[in-house]
Amino acid sequence: MLHDEVEHHVNEGKIRKGKALFAEFNGHMTTSYKENLTDMVIFANDAGDRAAAEFVVNGTYLKTDPGLPEARGQTYRLPAGSFFTIRDGKIARVTTYYNLADWVAQVSA
Repeated sequence: MLHDEVEHHVNEGKIRKGKALFAEFNGHMTTSYKENLTDMVIFANDAGDRAAAEFVVNGTYLKTDPGLPEARGQTYRLPAGSFFTIRDGKIARVTTYYNLADWVAQVSA
């Protein structure tokens, strides 16, 4: 479903380009976080080249991420959204936004 030249724009960080870096990011996320998305609403434009999803991330912080608070199995609930560009019938851009300060406050409590 991903375009070979997919661009992953993360909330805090550099743009990752290509399937390999996207897979690496997802592997890291699986190691550090256990997340379940709920309350998902999907939007798409009439042309079929842009889409968005709004959702709630229900998670557990499993392994400390460098530069972030220490992981101790804290749980969190965080509204988020992702935006997509579709090219050649595949996802060519993923941009995700969430409130990092809210997440830090939740796992630091």
